[in-house]
Amino acid sequence: MAAPDFQGLAQAGIQRLRAYDPGHDIVALRKKYADRFFVELGSNENTYGPSPRAREAILDNLNALHRYPDPLGADLKRAIALKHSIKSEQILLGNGSHELLMMIAQVFSGPETQVLASQYGFAVYALAAQAAGAELMLANALPADAQQSRGHDLEGLSSAINEKTRLIYLANPNNPTGTWFSSAAFADFMAKVPGDVLVIVDEAYLEFVTVSELQSALALISQFENLIVARTFSKAYGLAGLRVGYIVAHPECVAVMERVRESFNVNLLGLAASEAALGDDAHLQWVIEKNASERAWLIEQFHGRGLKCGPSQTNFVLVDFQKDSADIEAQCVANAVVLRPMRGYGLPNCLRVTIGNRDENRQLLKILDEVLA
Repeated sequence: MAAPDFQGLAQAGIQRLRAYDPGHDIVALRKKYADRFFVELGSNENTYGPSPRAREAILDNLNALHRYPDPLGADLKRAIALKHSIKSEQILLGNGSHELLMMIAQVFSGPETQVLASQYGFAVYALAAQAAGAELMLANALPADAQQSRGHDLEGLSSAINEKTRLIYLANPNNPTGTWFSSAAFADFMAKVPGDVLVIVDEAYLEFVTVSELQSALALISQFENLIVARTFSKAYGLAGLRVGYIVAHPECVAVMERVRESFNVNLLGLAASEAALGDDAHLQWVIEKNASERAWLIEQFHGRGLKCGPSQTNFVLVDFQKDSADIEAQCVANAVVLRPMRGYGLPNCLRVTIGNRDENRQLLKILDEVLA
């Protein structure tokens, strides 16, 4: 008996999809380079790790692993609400912000609707739109020689809105470019968006921001009821392995999304560690300062080698090698340094480089010097 035509049986949007590409098989590479200095700079992880309080919270909860986690995540929601001066009813927790970004499209878009994003936006936005059966529309990014190289063109995005537009995905700061737009510019943009078009601002890297012109869009939540802000504990809080994220939105938006949220979607250790990490402002500030210092140093080193890289307010930089970077990236991997290729984003000349600690950054530069010699 022949197997069913699974491709044909899939929904139309799924048929057109390619699975999310996480990059290299990092586990296999860790094993391969177990006896070498293995430098992982491809996934924008926090090299300094989580708060000691988060580690303690994990240990404190190990004896409860036979119990389901709180399906409401009530304690973590209260902590987030207190942190941002909002109400718990405005918060939806997810298994990483990735799950929530997908869920938004599942709930609020579909066939006969359009989802709008920027040309060089996070790949998950396109996945979310297509999986929901919606039409994906990409607005052109700013040019490579702009001050915010390849960043969001908010005027172009607002001009692309039409009667079919249901969702707009933005990231501030943006992945993979590292660029940003000011809070004032975003407020002007929101004023142009129709009230029945939902705007999702992905602030996965917001904690790393050090410029005063960019503040969280959470400040506009009460003014624009069609605004959804996504945050994560995977980056600055150093809890990528536990997968915890959240959105902040109008309570009615959250209530509708709750209908499709998987029960117990955030695990016990993730809930405990995230709540503890949220309360350790000193560790977070230390991480931010270390990242900012290393970011400035690494950008200076790249520029000193004649390499182009745009401005960044994240824990990574986008480096333009002015030629196809596939061989450069492959040689780095062969020398135990993992970077993120950008061909899938339409940027074959670029590699995205996570900001590591000084030892990791020095090793990266050493290998790059050898590869580019």
